[in-house]
Amino acid sequence: MFLRLVGESFLRQKRRKLLAGIAIALGVCVATAMIAVATDIGDKISRELRSYGANLVVTPQQDGLAVQIAGVDLKPPGSRAYLNEADLLKIKGIFWHNNIVGYAPMLSVNVLLEPGQTDVTMLGTYFSRRVKFGVENFTTGVRVTNPWWKVKGAWPGDDSENVLLGERLASKFGKEPDNEIEINGWPHRISGILSTGGPEDDQIVAPLPLSQSILGKPGAVDRIYVSAITKPEDAFARRDPRSLSPEVYDRWYCSPYARSIAYQLEEAIPHSHAEPIRQIAQNEGVVLSRIKGLMLLVTLAALIASALAVSAAMATSVFERRGEVGLMKALGAGNLSVAGLFLAEAVLLAVLGGIAGLAGGSLLAHQIGRSVFGSTISIQPVSGALILLVGIVVTFAGSGVAIRRAVISDPALALRGEP
Repeated sequence: MFLRLVGESFLRQKRRKLLAGIAIALGVCVATAMIAVATDIGDKISRELRSYGANLVVTPQQDGLAVQIAGVDLKPPGSRAYLNEADLLKIKGIFWHNNIVGYAPMLSVNVLLEPGQTDVTMLGTYFSRRVKFGVENFTTGVRVTNPWWKVKGAWPGDDSENVLLGERLASKFGKEPDNEIEINGWPHRISGILSTGGPEDDQIVAPLPLSQSILGKPGAVDRIYVSAITKPEDAFARRDPRSLSPEVYDRWYCSPYARSIAYQLEEAIPHSHAEPIRQIAQNEGVVLSRIKGLMLLVTLAALIASALAVSAAMATSVFERRGEVGLMKALGAGNLSVAGLFLAEAVLLAVLGGIAGLAGGSLLAHQIGRSVFGSTISIQPVSGALILLVGIVVTFAGSGVAIRRAVISDPALALRGEP
């Protein structure tokens, strides 16, 4: 009899049940999409932000110890230290090696340009160098770490002696791609004109071996920019690893914070000092937290709207069925039986609307992933079960007031048709 009453309720109030189900489905749909994106957004946002440049810099250990008085650098000129290019492969040997998107070694050297014997800076680096670590082939260089660099012409080969000329420097000398320019008295072909919006526009950017040859220091590197996928910094990330217990240290070390990856880079590269680039590392956390906050607000707004729609539909349903409720009570049905009837309807409505919303939310999350991040976003089984539970809670919250009115109603008044 109980199941028959529930079934008859859906058959006789198709329109109201359909509207309530649609409200639940829409709320669950939005919640599903936002929760799916929020749980999968960290790595995707971090990858997107990698287009703004490297977030870690590695320098020689001596260079990390600034000796300054009143803003004057007191290091002797001959004390410049270098890293060993041969150690770069060790970057892919750290614990978080899969989070390393790319790295670009740099070596600055002053050169003379003809005509005019103009003193300019040559920056040696990798452009798009293919390296092998174990069985893994890996392409790295400024074309990976600095994707905003634009070249008019062609990129030089990493094993060539061709160079890029910064656009302001090229304009000063009237040079175009495929022209030649004399560097320290030797002619070099200009592969392209580089535009970065930074100091490189006044520099020459060349393959790393060329800068090493001019400096007379084969294998020398004065800094390495590393682009890594990291977790936003929090209070735990800022703790000093030397002050942590072994158990807490392991948890800190095995978390992909910028600080912990920098710590591992120092371990891997001898005589090095690594640190996050603050402007980038901190802004990533700010951007990610704000996006997640916005998603939370959208989710809450959708669920509240669903609860209000369910509340309105259920209140109307209870009002129309007040005679039925009065008859049930007159025949001996207790408050628990009446409440159970409406709660069963609410659960069935929540499950049906929740399943429809879950399916719609999965499609919406997939579409968001493809259109915004260019990759798929999947719903985890645990998240699906949690979202269905949220749909049931929202339905109960919206139905609570109407069900309470049905339970406390006077059967005599209800049978006389009085509210």
